[in-house]
Amino acid sequence: MPLPATLTPDAPIVILTGAGISKESGLETFRDADGIWSKVRIEDVATPEAFARDPVTVQGFYNARRQSLLNPNVQPNAAHAALARLEQAWSGPVLLVTQNIDDLHERAGSTNLIHMHGEMLKALCEICDASSPWHEDLSDEAICPRCGSAGGLRPDVVWFGEMPYEMERIFAALARCALFISIGTSGNVYPAAGFVQEARMVAGAHTVELNLEPSSGVTAFAEARHGPATEIVPAYVEELLALAG
Repeated sequence: MPLPATLTPDAPIVILTGAGISKESGLETFRDADGIWSKVRIEDVATPEAFARDPVTVQGFYNARRQSLLNPNVQPNAAHAALARLEQAWSGPVLLVTQNIDDLHERAGSTNLIHMHGEMLKALCEICDASSPWHEDLSDEAICPRCGSAGGLRPDVVWFGEMPYEMERIFAALARCALFISIGTSGNVYPAAGFVQEARMVAGAHTVELNLEPSSGVTAFAEARHGPATEIVPAYVEELLALAG
């Protein structure tokens, strides 16, 4: 499908990414048939109640995720690199909103980025509410770099039942975008699953799904392309940059 004739080289773009874009870098997805949530219960490791009930188990779960991310074999892939290139070469604003808690977008060179579900390589202090870079295992003995207190650190990730980060900024960008692209998402997790409707109904944006296979919300998109992220994302970015000249 050709790009819409109304899309100009300086049009605002909002891109949403999910776990599917990082799968080819060696990270597990969450909602695939063999994903993380098929092996552990959300209620046991990804809610505030779980952390209050059994912090050792929750910290252990995220310690393992953190160490997986720090594996030298886990690197940004061609899809991450293509999105960074788009941000740098496109004349208009490109906002990348990711549901992912990995840092692969940053490592690929993306800078205008919102981690709506937090970041695996940060720790949040429940005592002083400060977020700090963190690459080691977390435990009850860990000391907050900001306030010096022990026992208050948790992964700086948004758990089920908590509000995602920077929602006001995200919805403001969706309200004025001309193109909304969803990459590697299941379409099952709100509020992100509703972004396509926001972009269409409020901004009148052209909406595109780039995914390994059709998501549960594919019918909400004006256009859909399916295949490995490392193939379809660079190809679509090349089409956009050809428009930009």
